[in-house]
Amino acid sequence: MPLIAADNVQLLSALLIALAFLGFWADGHRILKRTSGVLWVIVGGMALSNFKIVPFEAPAYDFVFSVIVPAAIPLFLFKANIRKIVRETGKLLIIFLLGSVTVMIGSTVAFLLIDLGPLGAKVAGVYTGGWIGGAVALVAVADAVELTKTDFAAAISASSPVSVLGLITLVSIPAIGFIRRAIPTRFDTVETESVDAKADGPPPFRPVEIAGLLALSLSICAVAHMIAVRFGIEHYSILVVTLISLAIANLFPRQMERFRADFDLGMLLMYVFFACIGMTTNALAFIDNALPMFVFGVIVLAVHFILILGAAKLFRIDLAEAVIASAANVVGPAPAAAIASARGWYALVTPGVMCAIFGKAIGTFIGVGVTMLLS
Repeated sequence: MPLIAADNVQLLSALLIALAFLGFWADGHRILKRTSGVLWVIVGGMALSNFKIVPFEAPAYDFVFSVIVPAAIPLFLFKANIRKIVRETGKLLIIFLLGSVTVMIGSTVAFLLIDLGPLGAKVAGVYTGGWIGGAVALVAVADAVELTKTDFAAAISASSPVSVLGLITLVSIPAIGFIRRAIPTRFDTVETESVDAKADGPPPFRPVEIAGLLALSLSICAVAHMIAVRFGIEHYSILVVTLISLAIANLFPRQMERFRADFDLGMLLMYVFFACIGMTTNALAFIDNALPMFVFGVIVLAVHFILILGAAKLFRIDLAEAVIASAANVVGPAPAAAIASARGWYALVTPGVMCAIFGKAIGTFIGVGVTMLLS
């Protein structure tokens, strides 16, 4: 029997929030942030359950899976104004979409090379969604294709070091001489004004905004569930949540732009979910699955980088645009902006961020489609 009983909702909830705190702290730590706070949250949760401190199953976990996870999805999509994204990204959006296609090809190649059995198609879809739309799409696809908690923990933990390798690759590509000679860039020679990609300090904490965001997000989930039940597609209710969220973001863009805390609140809910995944994961099953999934992920990104650079050479795409579009695919908005700023490609900061946001809008649908196709 575990030290903490399954019906001790208060203490289990405290530990879930504490692990979420660990994730945020790790993301800001000089050394630990090189791996990702998500990994530390999951490993921390696994340590608690596998050393018999917390149970593998509990009502608190069920609440997280049934309520918290769907509620996090809209919070990441309220800024996905398609018209604004198209207007501000220009040619970079086309390169980003090309990169998304190469991720799909990479997942298919990995599926053919690495035999994960019945799990293969699901992992291919989850990784496709994750490396197009980030963690929110990865979680949504995993839910839609019914990936088990243990398999999901292995998949996301294996993908974390792969993403780190991808980030290192993206940072290194512009410094590799033969690549620069084969695929030149004009952004190193054009003088542009610096654009600060960060907000002017942290957003103020406003209870009225937090309450409004939670009420809107939970309402979307409730309506989506009713629609999914009505049409007999309960397993794909997360897709309905995504569609409704995108509709609201594009029908009421001015109202959605007023929110400042949507992303941070969404990350808090996601970290609680990752903590829950760790607590429900058996370490032995995790170890058996993690290594093959790591190799699977390496193949996906290797194919992506080879094809995107090959396309850049063939179609005379600017190297800087190819790198930032790929970063928007693989590592998300903040790293894409950081890479652009560090290289002095200031004109690509905002387009890179907007492309990554667009990826959150399409990643779930593409990921589920890849799973259905390969199944």
